[in-house]
Amino acid sequence: MSNLLHLDASARRKSFSRELSQAYAATWRAAHPDAGYVYRDLAADPVPHITEAWTELCDYVLAHQITDISRYGEAVRTPAQEEAWKMLKPLLDEVVAADVVLIGTPMYNFSIPSSLKAWLDQITFPKMSLKGRSFVVTGARGGAYGPGTPREPVDHEERYLRDFFKGHFAVEEVTFIHTELTNSLLDPAIAHLRDKHELSREAALAEVAR
Repeated sequence: MSNLLHLDASARRKSFSRELSQAYAATWRAAHPDAGYVYRDLAADPVPHITEAWTELCDYVLAHQITDISRYGEAVRTPAQEEAWKMLKPLLDEVVAADVVLIGTPMYNFSIPSSLKAWLDQITFPKMSLKGRSFVVTGARGGAYGPGTPREPVDHEERYLRDFFKGHFAVEEVTFIHTELTNSLLDPAIAHLRDKHELSREAALAEVAR
């Protein structure tokens, strides 16, 4: 049976990234009616930042060359480490159980929200592999950051996540779907780009509905 892990990271309850992730999840679940589904709102229910105890777990895993995720618990040796492990283990279990990981996230200040970074930090250990899983990122950007645009070089959202999934998880099957130019609805200086924003939104919604 397939399983979908669905995450949202936008601080806005009504956001373009949430719109896309919810549409993708609805399409996916309709196509897989018997599949498992887990949802986490990383903004409404944030994951704590890593602690020193987490770094000790990470160091143990690396020093003992533990690459089997099911053995990470062997690193727990102190009460503080036990607390860190109790916090992160459910998050890690959700990822391991998923066939598809869906992440709805806006671009904040050229990168990802801190809530999403905290989640990534908690579940990531040295030399781990999540091969065989697919990652889908539905995003929203205030401007235009696609190939050939002036701001392409400062896109540290998609490039960061793509590099992260490949470098830390050994996952290269990543799909990015973005709604761009959302600030055209608010900023008078780029109000003339609202038509382009709407075209971007319509194209993204069409893509997640496939």
